[in-house]
Amino acid sequence: MELTISGPIGSGKSTVAKIVSNHLSMRYISTGDIFREKAKEMSMSVEDFNRYAEKHTEIDLDLDNHLIDIMKKTDNIVVDSRLAGWMSFRNKISALRIFITAGIDIRAQRVSQRENISREEAADRIRKRESSERERYRILYGIDIQDTSIYDLILRSDNLRPEIIADEIVKKTGVYGHGN
Repeated sequence: MELTISGPIGSGKSTVAKIVSNHLSMRYISTGDIFREKAKEMSMSVEDFNRYAEKHTEIDLDLDNHLIDIMKKTDNIVVDSRLAGWMSFRNKISALRIFITAGIDIRAQRVSQRENISREEAADRIRKRESSERERYRILYGIDIQDTSIYDLILRSDNLRPEIIADEIVKKTGVYGHGN
């Protein structure tokens, strides 16, 4: 079984994906971690690397092709990625596609705590990055990242603990791992 967990920055998708992978004893893969590692290798902040990727399409293409390859070759994985749902859908990879979202104020609050910046700065960074990514994905793949029609389950994380959201996803799978 494959699960994709997608959503906007600060929605809680990574936290939930880790909990779900633990509950179901499945391998966890994060394209965000891979992206951050690539930024670090190039001595760039995530924001700078994101701007760099705007002009260097090979960054997204390489990362997304790597993700597709992993999803095709690997069973029992939870993939945490803004595009994983779309990549599995477009490449006819069987997966349970989950989308987690929350309002901008909640997401900015989470990012500000995680990155130790003001809520206003976090909201500004989120808006800029999401705008950049939305345009890049539209140009590269013809995908509107805000289109949630391909997802099997859409959850709002505004006022829910990650464990509650993870439990909903585990229930949707019909599989119960060691965490239940």
